[in-house]
Amino acid sequence: MTRFLTATAALALIGAAAQAEPVSFEFDKSHTIIQASWVHQGYSTQSLQFTDYDGTLDLDLEDPSASTVDITFNLADGIWAGANQERFLGHLASDDFFGLDANPTAHFAATGFETEDGETGTMTGDLTMNGVTAPVTLNVTLNQVGETQDGNTKAGFTATGSLMRSEWDMGFAVPYVSDEIELFISTELVAAAE
Repeated sequence: MTRFLTATAALALIGAAAQAEPVSFEFDKSHTIIQASWVHQGYSTQSLQFTDYDGTLDLDLEDPSASTVDITFNLADGIWAGANQERFLGHLASDDFFGLDANPTAHFAATGFETEDGETGTMTGDLTMNGVTAPVTLNVTLNQVGETQDGNTKAGFTATGSLMRSEWDMGFAVPYVSDEIELFISTELVAAAE
């Protein structure tokens, strides 16, 4: 989700540079993980995954700054925290955290891309959740670009970053439960059929 600038450069290197317009990609959701983790009272690291998301992934192969990344997350039905976590998920839905009655979705819109080598870089964007919008920066690595067995173009990325949840009015139990949330994304994107 944050690897689109680097994908742009890599695709150009494998002969796609002749295309003058953005190329649309789709998530391969069976090979994508979007995870947030935090420290619980110093005893352990806990995590959850966002499982229901979709959006626009348009990569401009000649001008990465013209790429578009715009993702909406369905939080009401799209958070997985492991087995037997109904009570915890109920707390996450409350006004202590995501406030899902008023804000059932989260939204990320990229605002900038930077890379020097076409393989690593950063993607910045605005993240809206719990009714608050604040900036986020992700470090992005292009893992591989290639052609699938059925002839489609696929790009794989890893992105990492962190945010302070209190910036989104989700400061419940800080500092006993860490304010800093670590983000980890590993995704495969497939060029959309024309």
